[in-house]
Amino acid sequence: MSLLTIIFNIILPPVGVFLNKGIGKDFIINLILTLIFWLPGVIHAFYVTSKK
Repeated sequence: MSLLTIIFNIILPPVGVFLNKGIGKDFIINLILTLIFWLPGVIHAFYVTSKK
């Protein structure tokens, strides 16, 4: 995981997921979580970007 990905995961979680996975179900889930509340979006972004 690069420093840029970590920064995007903290500031704008959907952007971090988009850069790693593209537009798909992970991006949509993260967007919804981020719109509901920011912290679940950050947690999900780190989970999605850290798994291989």
